[in-house]
Amino acid sequence: MHKGKHSSFEKAKDFKGSINRLFFELKSYKVFIYISIFLAILGSVLSIVGPNRLSDITDEISKGLIVDKKSLNKLTKAIKNNYERKEIVVNNVKVSFNDQIAFISTFNKMNNSKNSNVKKDNSASDFYKNYEKLPKSIKKVIEPKMNIKRIKQIAILLSLIYIFSALFTYLESLIMAIISNKFAKELREKISRKINKLPLYYFDNHTTGDIMSRVTNDVDTIAQSMNQSLATLVSSVTLFLGTILMMFITNYVMAFTAIASSFIGFIFMGLILKNSQKYFSARQKEIGNINGFIEEVYSGLSVVKVYNAEKETNDKFDKHNKKVYTASKMSHFLGGMMQPMMGFIGQLGYVCVCIVGALLVMNNKITFGVIVAFMAYVRLFTSPLSQIAQAFNSLQSTAAASERVFEFLDSKEMKKEKSKFDINNLKGNIEFKNVSFKYKNNESNTIKNFNVKVKSGQKVAIVGPTGAGKTTMVNLLMKFYDIDSGDILIDGISTKDLTREEVHSLFTMVLQDTWLFDGTIRDNIIYNKKGVTDKELDEVCKTVGIDHFIRTLPKGYDSVISDNSSVSAGQRQLLTIARAMLNDSVFLILDEATSNVDTRTEELVSKAMDKLSKGKTSFIIAHRLSTIKNADLILVMKDGNIIEKGTHNSLMKEKGFYADLYNSQFEL
Repeated sequence: MHKGKHSSFEKAKDFKGSINRLFFELKSYKVFIYISIFLAILGSVLSIVGPNRLSDITDEISKGLIVDKKSLNKLTKAIKNNYERKEIVVNNVKVSFNDQIAFISTFNKMNNSKNSNVKKDNSASDFYKNYEKLPKSIKKVIEPKMNIKRIKQIAILLSLIYIFSALFTYLESLIMAIISNKFAKELREKISRKINKLPLYYFDNHTTGDIMSRVTNDVDTIAQSMNQSLATLVSSVTLFLGTILMMFITNYVMAFTAIASSFIGFIFMGLILKNSQKYFSARQKEIGNINGFIEEVYSGLSVVKVYNAEKETNDKFDKHNKKVYTASKMSHFLGGMMQPMMGFIGQLGYVCVCIVGALLVMNNKITFGVIVAFMAYVRLFTSPLSQIAQAFNSLQSTAAASERVFEFLDSKEMKKEKSKFDINNLKGNIEFKNVSFKYKNNESNTIKNFNVKVKSGQKVAIVGPTGAGKTTMVNLLMKFYDIDSGDILIDGISTKDLTREEVHSLFTMVLQDTWLFDGTIRDNIIYNKKGVTDKELDEVCKTVGIDHFIRTLPKGYDSVISDNSSVSAGQRQLLTIARAMLNDSVFLILDEATSNVDTRTEELVSKAMDKLSKGKTSFIIAHRLSTIKNADLILVMKDGNIIEKGTHNSLMKEKGFYADLYNSQFEL
């Protein structure tokens, strides 16, 4: 039963080996990967440096919002030392003796107020209440002053830091996007070339869906992970370690506060992740089960209806659906808590940093800018942890995908062959000499000591019960499989001395399963053959009997057909037969070629086959024995060997296995 796409939680059997192999395959991109990693580190370093500059600009702005303490201390000292009681000059401002008296009087009132027990250093609120009552000269000396030039310098530097950080991150993302997509393209090209080099038994042991999954899902997983995870992991680790270092350099008390508050939140997050993983795994498993059940039911829907099994089917579906609902509900609920939890961790860190920072500011241990810097550090500290976790999960999927892709690329290929003979002037004689063959993992031989001689131009029919070895014999003739012993000779030349491509070029093959690709009818008929004219197409289609159908289409030969087109199985088969008629080869193989057409069309196709096989050595595999009555030679196979051979009339006279097989078709 089909279980859906390759699951994201699948882990590699050999994580380290798969990752090492992946990096080995990426050796041609090493320089660009190192550049990308370097840019990611630079971007992270600049992001780390940013909060310190933000702290500086905050402190500079803060200085411009309070009285100039240096000038205040300078003024106070000058007044105390003014024994002559005359005018003084502070910061190029003349302060008269009366203004000095007014300034001293204001401070005396503050000290004699009901809060006189409060220290002067902590009487900032009282000072600012009386600030407006001070003389103009005094206010001019101690008034707040912003260092605009310094603020402008820090602002420009801070802007440059964030601009270059964003630029480096952008360049890193661009480089990794280019590398990942180029690498994915190369992998697909390697897989495409590899498919043509693999022996047919590989495809016997692997489903088409599994191979397609390696080409599409697994390659995409590798590309996405390279694009997102590699540089993200490096930058996140850099950001995480760099942020911790900068926090301790700035203030160790605040650093401990930020780290402790964040880790409290991550403990809760870890508990959620631990409990949610089993629900995510169960959800993927149950989705695969329900998809497989739906596919199974829909493919056999007519059988379900005929046997009135709707209720039983619905009950089974409800059970699968309930399991999906339960697993999805819990996984979505716990997964949905991650974002609020990350928000909680960040807010908790902000609160703790602000409280501890405020206490330190009150005790003149740090400035207000340090609190602002640590609020940025909290965000930079918490974000990389989740990114690192996601990157490691992504690397697990990448390792599993890489393992599957490289396992395919490392599969044993067919032996390389060199041609020793010229095949341009072959007559078409074939001989099987003591041929034996056994499929891998089978206990007994499918073909056993097979011997037969076929003369040029003969029409040879191969009949027998299912599993007799008919199709296997043709596959050996086409060199899809290598024989275990014996030899197959074409005009005295062993197929072992011919390349597979040369053997394939000698044959035209029409199979029971039609193969048409999305494209025009013209392209499907002249597949891989150049220089075919419309006149030749018309003649072939008339011979096969498909010309009337083509004329009914809006664009004739240029009409596009696809899986959704309303083209019957019989019409598809006739199109493949027309394709075969255009291919002028020495040998013709028809494997149940008329199985999908009605009796009347079969008669038309049989006549077309006679014309097609004229002058060619033909092999016809058929279960409808009425279609091979005019064969020059009929081979009756059973258990991998020939038990009878001759013409239709001679075999009927023998009243043996063939006669029983033929007569059984007409029994009621």
